[in-house]
Amino acid sequence: MALLVADKLKQDARGIAARFLRLLVPAPGRLEFTLRLTAICALTTLVVQIYGTPDPALTVYIAFFMIRPDRASSVITDLAYLVVITFVIGLIFIVAQIAVDDASLLVASIALVSFALLFLASASSKIQPIGPTAALIVGYGLDLLGSTPAGELATRGFLYAWLFVGIPAAASILCNILFGPSPLSLVRRALAEQMRSAAQVLIRPDADNTETSKRLLRRGNSELLQRLRLAALEHTSPADGLRALGRAAHSGLAILSAIDFSLHAPYAMLPQDLRVRLARTLNRIGIILERGGFPADVEMPDRKDMPAPAAAAYTEIVAALSALTDGSKGNPAEAPKEKSGFFLPDAFTDPIHVYYALKTTIAAMFCYILYSVLDWPGIHTCFITCYIVSLRTVAETMEKLTLRVAGGMLGAAIGLLTIIFVVPNYDSITALLVIVSVGSLAGGWIAAGSPRISYMGFQFAFAFFLCVIQGAAPSHQLVVARDRVVGLMLGDFVAFVVHTQLWPVSLRGRVEDGVGAVLRSLASLKLSTDAACRRLLVADGQGALGELESNIALIAYEPRSIRPPERWFDLHRRIAELLGQIAPALSVDPDQNDATSASIRLTSLAKRETPPVADREPQGPVSAFVDDRIRALEFVMQGDWLAQD
Repeated sequence: MALLVADKLKQDARGIAARFLRLLVPAPGRLEFTLRLTAICALTTLVVQIYGTPDPALTVYIAFFMIRPDRASSVITDLAYLVVITFVIGLIFIVAQIAVDDASLLVASIALVSFALLFLASASSKIQPIGPTAALIVGYGLDLLGSTPAGELATRGFLYAWLFVGIPAAASILCNILFGPSPLSLVRRALAEQMRSAAQVLIRPDADNTETSKRLLRRGNSELLQRLRLAALEHTSPADGLRALGRAAHSGLAILSAIDFSLHAPYAMLPQDLRVRLARTLNRIGIILERGGFPADVEMPDRKDMPAPAAAAYTEIVAALSALTDGSKGNPAEAPKEKSGFFLPDAFTDPIHVYYALKTTIAAMFCYILYSVLDWPGIHTCFITCYIVSLRTVAETMEKLTLRVAGGMLGAAIGLLTIIFVVPNYDSITALLVIVSVGSLAGGWIAAGSPRISYMGFQFAFAFFLCVIQGAAPSHQLVVARDRVVGLMLGDFVAFVVHTQLWPVSLRGRVEDGVGAVLRSLASLKLSTDAACRRLLVADGQGALGELESNIALIAYEPRSIRPPERWFDLHRRIAELLGQIAPALSVDPDQNDATSASIRLTSLAKRETPPVADREPQGPVSAFVDDRIRALEFVMQGDWLAQD
């Protein structure tokens, strides 16, 4: 029995290692992103070493938060950081005139500013990406003020706080303008990836190709459309070209959705010769898009010797290809733009925003007071870590903590080995730049990957930088590295305790709201008769479904005290599975006779109301497939979902 248990553990370990290694394989744009990030980190290191600014490791690490896949969003993020930090530090300068000479007032000021910025980061989508970083920089800047005499040195402390952001922002702007890819090139690359994936899964529908196709489908088009808007701001392409790419984006997901239906629905598999021809066409379109062109005059044969489900899928693929090649004619369908204010609609009604700000501030202030009382400033990284690891829900925080502990331990181990075996052989700033570049390459490669491991790359880089960037040249002081790693792990532990014990927020509500969002999207899709609008709804529904599946997987990180029971997981996994079957079927369903009835049933489920009985039998095998899956969904949800308060 012991041997069987040992074999099982070895098998599990090999499986985890294999999955992790698959997440590290090269992907389009990954090397470019990593090299650009490495250049920014090296340039930032050079500047902080020349001018001797305090805490150079933190300054270099902030570059990881500023870089984005394309140059436009990277530069916008950099400028946003500079504007917010300049404004906030201006306000803090006024507060510090009163608090800097009084320790209790200084602590209260740090806590108040931390809470305010974190609340805004949670309650406002406008500063959400930069709020936590701004809070940690301002808090740490005030801490520096408290440890320096008044007058000129105090003023210099504010300058240092601004330089924490200013130096990496300037380096990022320079590198992105010189080397960053345009949003338009990333749009074309993403569309080409969709075409290639569709071609591969048609020819070889194995597990790997099917999983890749599903991943692209669940990604939706929101990120791609955002890049098109950035490309419009850059004026790097005519408006007609951007409109064509917008229509191509919707067509690409419609093709993937129709292929997904053809692979999994009964009698929907396309004939082999047709799949080969389609694959060649899709590969050719992908090459044209990636090279900067636009496909035209794609013709496919009119095939009638297929079962009805296969014919429906083929008809939708041909229609989507036609819309793609005619993309320059007319505007792509777009969702109505809702006006959004500075605050989210639930900013002052949902307590989650206050809980997040309070918990993060409590964790950070506990660490601040602890290392101040112990007179152990070397572990000040615990204060910084609390801001980095804290997120709004327990599951998200636990996932990031897990990745960060793993990345931190790996980064610290390699950093300490570097100090022992590499640093003593060099004593120049050039050697330090090489060391930082190697660490940035490793951390950046992981950070540029899947969200499942990207934060591990962040923490690897943070721990590595804390060890090797200690002054104006390579240093081999193990005590400094030890203290910083102790602070990092202490911050992780304090954040874990606070977020799991004080007002723990579960992802359960977000998952259940996500089910309703997907159901409403599918109800709208069933009613829609306009082809362009239907493709837009396909993209929206698949994006919402991808977010739902991600949250269901993420909620497993929650501790047992707040995690839903296993029956809840089984229920929602089954719901997501059925929704994943209904979505592609609705995208190819030609029958509109029962559209109103099906839409009402889906909307009733979204509202947690008992759905009405179908008033007619579905016409055609595709509609029958949809009706069968809706009935299964009603059966699954009837006893549990609709019974919940």
